[in-house]
Amino acid sequence: MSGENGEIRVLVVCLGNICRSPAGEAALAEAAAEAGLSITVDSAGTGPWHVGDPPNIQMIRAGDRAGLVVEGQGRQVTTAADMEGYDLILAMDRLNLRQLQQMAPWLSDRIHLYRSFDAEADSDEMPDPYGLSDAEFDLTVRRARAGARAVVSAIQSGLLP
Repeated sequence: MSGENGEIRVLVVCLGNICRSPAGEAALAEAAAEAGLSITVDSAGTGPWHVGDPPNIQMIRAGDRAGLVVEGQGRQVTTAADMEGYDLILAMDRLNLRQLQQMAPWLSDRIHLYRSFDAEADSDEMPDPYGLSDAEFDLTVRRARAGARAVVSAIQSGLLP
């Protein structure tokens, strides 16, 4: 179900779409570009609180400190139709994973935890830095990049999508 020009379409999902998923989207786009992989990446949240908002300022600044451009506008996944155009859907934690799977059980084979492909990760979940220190946002960027490299590797090796 690849998009135009055979591009793989990926959706990265967290709760509010202002911290983890925008960082994951940026990191995945960066890792794919570095690997010469043609993908289209988008992000969304399962909750409605930040629809239309830019990413959290701490997340933007953490990205800036690391040389990662974190941008976008919050949007919400509300129906299965919001996911059907994607080859791969990456949830940041089990709560979001379950919500996405319940919303579209027939797409469960496309829905995975973002960090589950990173063999060196301390967890397959991405902790939410919202309301925490700048250091936690910096750590989120590092985790997003490591997870992104692992996802790209899994795509290149044929494990995904």
